[in-house]
Amino acid sequence: MKQLLDFIPLIIFFILYKMQDIYVATGALIVATAIQIVVTYLLYKKVEKMQLITFLMVAVFGGMTIFLHDDNFIKWKVTIVYVVFAIGLAVSHAMGRSAIKGMLGKEITLPDAIWAKVNYAWVGFFSFCAGLNIYVAYSLPLDVWVNFKVFGLLAATLLFTVLTGVYIYKHIPKDAEGKPAKNENQDHTS
Repeated sequence: MKQLLDFIPLIIFFILYKMQDIYVATGALIVATAIQIVVTYLLYKKVEKMQLITFLMVAVFGGMTIFLHDDNFIKWKVTIVYVVFAIGLAVSHAMGRSAIKGMLGKEITLPDAIWAKVNYAWVGFFSFCAGLNIYVAYSLPLDVWVNFKVFGLLAATLLFTVLTGVYIYKHIPKDAEGKPAKNENQDHTS
């Protein structure tokens, strides 16, 4: 359910862009993202930092898009969010607290070298997407960019997530029977 909730603002943006224009779609994206955060908090009593960062960027760059009537700002928002995520992952790793390990380390036991590779793979992925977004946004028509933003980046993220999962699974320590070993950090009370 939570993953579906994350995509609702994007779906609303896409539909309203096709029915109206980029400015109506951007306004709806701002409102839908704010509602998404409220609903997420009401359902889960927690809002992820990524959601808050995304909302802040949507509100600032979406607001500038509407106020200045210039779609360049909403195009840049995508790149800036990816750059912020890439920098956040790189800095967290450099500080000895890998964000990826922090999110998944309670459930999965991996050597630190593998966590580092996964972390830097995501830094590379986010950096690549940031650059690709700029290329598509400024080399191709707005319709192509909207389709790329909604479908291309979503598909790329889902594919990279699956590939990351496969890579992680290959490196999970196995017990004597070849099954994934239980994580000693997991809560055994359940």
